[in-house]
Amino acid sequence: MKYRKILAMALSCMMAFSLAACGSNSGGNAGKEDASQTEDNKADEGDAADEGSEAADGEEEGGASSGATDITLWTYPIGNWGDSATVEGLISNFNKAHPEINVTVEYLDYTNGDDQVNTAIEGGKAPDLVMEGPERLVANWGAKGLMVDLSDLWTDDAKAAIYDSVENACQNNEGVFYEYPLCMTAHTMAINRDVFEKADALQYLDEEKGTWTTEGFQKAVEAVAASGQTQTVGAVYCGGQGGDQGTRALINNLYGGTFTNPEHTEYTANSDENVKALELLKSMEGINFDPSLQGGDEVNMFCNGTTLAMAFCWNVSQEKNNAENLGFDVLPMAFPTESGDPQLCGGIWGFGIFDNGDAAKIEAAKTFIDFMANDEVQVVESVKASSYWPVKDLGNIYEGDDLMTEYSKFIPFMGDYYQVVSGWAEARTAWWNMLQQIGTGADVKTAVDEFTNTANAAAAN
Repeated sequence: MKYRKILAMALSCMMAFSLAACGSNSGGNAGKEDASQTEDNKADEGDAADEGSEAADGEEEGGASSGATDITLWTYPIGNWGDSATVEGLISNFNKAHPEINVTVEYLDYTNGDDQVNTAIEGGKAPDLVMEGPERLVANWGAKGLMVDLSDLWTDDAKAAIYDSVENACQNNEGVFYEYPLCMTAHTMAINRDVFEKADALQYLDEEKGTWTTEGFQKAVEAVAASGQTQTVGAVYCGGQGGDQGTRALINNLYGGTFTNPEHTEYTANSDENVKALELLKSMEGINFDPSLQGGDEVNMFCNGTTLAMAFCWNVSQEKNNAENLGFDVLPMAFPTESGDPQLCGGIWGFGIFDNGDAAKIEAAKTFIDFMANDEVQVVESVKASSYWPVKDLGNIYEGDDLMTEYSKFIPFMGDYYQVVSGWAEARTAWWNMLQQIGTGADVKTAVDEFTNTANAAAAN
């Protein structure tokens, strides 16, 4: 990207930073936090062969015996973990080391994936393994008693290697681990640099650091809106929960508000700072509250280069996934703040195991997790497949990759991973409903108070 200021050493240095808390009950990706619906499993899980059965020739093709343990992995689209060719390659590596375990994969998306999992649970056919984040694995299915305690994977060596903030996100308040993590990222926003340059709006941001002040954000939006280059500068999308980490980060950062208390036991979104931020956004020419859009829709409109000049639902995967369609220079940015200290929403992804009552399958699933996340050679490939960063220091695994180096500068800005608070699913629905109300003229303070009361009532239950 010809205009980018690449921080060549950022990636190798970033892991020295102590990251802020992470964990949550929604998802995942820049657009990660979304919901899902169901289709029947492509195939019922096969029971492990009876102990007395024998393979025809001792082994089946590929080296797996007829007494192999069959497990299912359902994975959300976390980078190329949603790509069958990539995942088949990873599983091939696993089977070279563990031919006694057969892994069948189901690929989920963030539109229907949650519904697919929930329907499978209700039908007694939950997958053995799920790859996602703490918001689902810990605060949702784990809190419902559906997941296996993975504490035995969290050895002293594992705890010493994995960042403290990530460790905290992968366990509940009682210290039970329902996730074993693999990768992480910090969600950002992005601007169309070409549009901002033509509007002479680049003067209001720090292009090298990827930061700007709240005042600079206001002036930049005003300049772009006045230039007439685009119909809308930015959209506060509120058609559903998809990508809602972007709107939360925007509102929390503008004046230093918070979404929950530090203990993650209470929602605090009705703070004076957040009310002020929402009133500012509502008043700004060029910023629209749009109930027809979710995060993925906003990304598409931003990437077409003609409709939106900025995106609040962004991270490095969005740029990689849309690289062939981008006809302009993307400049990733932290969310604007008064303090100059942005607190970005982070993503953590890893593995959880549903407790389906089969000890052999649980043990096989743990073996899979240990190989993918802890094998010294495999873990690098596993993380790279996600297009994110490792949850422990593996050195500079993206050396020579300018794009990953550029986005690495945002990792130290990761803020509190509050998405593990109780009542998270209800809070996410109430959040976009609140934004719709504000966009249609409701009093900001009244709407935010209503949201907070609804969310706290759900947390209490």
